[in-house]
Amino acid sequence: ALKENWQPVLLLVPYSVGAAALAYVWQKRKEVRTWIKVAQENRERAFREMERAVEQFKKQNPGLTSESVLSLSFKDLHKNLQDGQLSPEHVLYTYIEKALEVTNQVNCVVDYLQECEQQLQEMKRNPRKGLLYGIPVSIKENIDYKGHYTSLGFARFLDKKASEDSVVVKVLKKQGAIPFVKTNLSQSMLSYDCSNPIYKQTKNPWNPKKTPGGSSGGEGALIGGEGSVLGFGTDLAGSIRMPSSFCGICGLKPTEHRISKHLVRTTTPGQKSLASMLGPMARDVDSLALCMKAVLCQDMFDLDPNVPPLPFNDEVYNSKKKLRIGYYDRDGFWLPHPSMRRAVMETKKLLEAAGHTLVQFPLPDVEDAIYSMIRKGVFADGCAVLREKFEWDVIDPNLTEMVALCRTPVLIRKVMAFFLKFWDKNTARSIVMSCGIRSVKDLWSLHVKIENFQKEFVNQMRKLEIDVILCPALGPALTIGYPQKASDAISYTVLYNHLNFPAGVVPVSKVTEEDEKQLSLQTPQTRLEKIFYEGVKGGVGLPIAVQCVALPWQEELCLRFMKEVETLTRNLRYYS
Repeated sequence: ALKENWQPVLLLVPYSVGAAALAYVWQKRKEVRTWIKVAQENRERAFREMERAVEQFKKQNPGLTSESVLSLSFKDLHKNLQDGQLSPEHVLYTYIEKALEVTNQVNCVVDYLQECEQQLQEMKRNPRKGLLYGIPVSIKENIDYKGHYTSLGFARFLDKKASEDSVVVKVLKKQGAIPFVKTNLSQSMLSYDCSNPIYKQTKNPWNPKKTPGGSSGGEGALIGGEGSVLGFGTDLAGSIRMPSSFCGICGLKPTEHRISKHLVRTTTPGQKSLASMLGPMARDVDSLALCMKAVLCQDMFDLDPNVPPLPFNDEVYNSKKKLRIGYYDRDGFWLPHPSMRRAVMETKKLLEAAGHTLVQFPLPDVEDAIYSMIRKGVFADGCAVLREKFEWDVIDPNLTEMVALCRTPVLIRKVMAFFLKFWDKNTARSIVMSCGIRSVKDLWSLHVKIENFQKEFVNQMRKLEIDVILCPALGPALTIGYPQKASDAISYTVLYNHLNFPAGVVPVSKVTEEDEKQLSLQTPQTRLEKIFYEGVKGGVGLPIAVQCVALPWQEELCLRFMKEVETLTRNLRYYS
């Protein structure tokens, strides 16, 4: 009889567990949406604080104009601040106002670092002028700044604020720079678009229908829209270089650990197969060089012993020695936009006319590197960390396909890849690589393969006696929503994360009607290339850049090469 009485209760257990699980999920998602709402309200409050600060400064200084600051190049701005012809207050509040104007157009600023006002007062009491004295600096949202969110576009990280400044922020402050805003990024930083469920989509300042690139798209849009003179982004697969290319500015991805990454957040901490790096973004190469000179200082070396004590080498940057330059206009894997190839070949001719030697550089198998090393290494855990990050979060529409794949059981992924390979070989290989690595032994074997690839690449450069490499930068900007559908297009930038080489981009031209015509005549070889070609249509007038590359730890040589390209292509460029 007792057994019979318990039977109905036992039958209810699964339903009770299911109901409890659903209630837990509902509660978690409710919390997430609450955090997002609070973050959005905080941002609106921050914008009001920016408006208040600007209005107050203008009332106290009625004779000062914004144009006297905004019209200056970084070089002149720096000189006037050092000489005392301009005050840090005038410069800061001018750029606060300009940043507000730009973000109202393209949605690139996510937070106001109100502490910058207090920093101004402290600078008045301390007469010491650092190398970046009075320069306003914008920083990507994933860089820790005490008292502010570092969410990476995830609502789950909005439950607490940073307890300490990152090392790079500390060094910038010691050099007199004034961090004043944080900028938008793509959720998870694994997309070269720029949107997330918290701060929404950032637009390209050249064309609001186009993406600014990602994941450092907020920086690209703000600097490209002239709302900041100097910023910092991060780069795992081109996340500094693509926004710089798309928005018509300069950007540098240094060698890993040349600048401290301490308290600069990443979605997949512990992933060592592909080097992520922090680097500067600005409107010209001299700005990047001065920034590197400023941060490569004793303060940086003391605060982070993982950074080698290598001060900036002015002699290399200012050298006039003729260079032996390797070049290529396509990587043999991804069919480039016609303007990408044209930009490289026009730059090549100008470099040759200036006395440099150009040598065609034979690339190794980029397709094999993309699939059997890069994707395999990044997703070595079978997407376990990504699944965890997205578990209770709101998913950005641009990432739904990637997240769905991460959540699919590995066995089903393998079955999907088996059937898909007859129709779309590259997508099938991507799915296989997302299944993870079976053992530690296999992971170590992958690392050996990566090291051998790096050695072979360096040996090829040395065999040809090449100093630097000239090659395409991805461009022009794609229509919003397309980057995640054509993810393999990152091959032109991710190669140099894979090699851990310093690489920078310089705008050299703009898309022409002839480029657009040639685009219509080209035949994409894969489904993903066809999607990419649809995404880059309508790009006439958008900026096009080239990529400049040097061997590890030779950032000064890379910048020197970038400066040479910038100078020689001045007449080709889209701005005066």
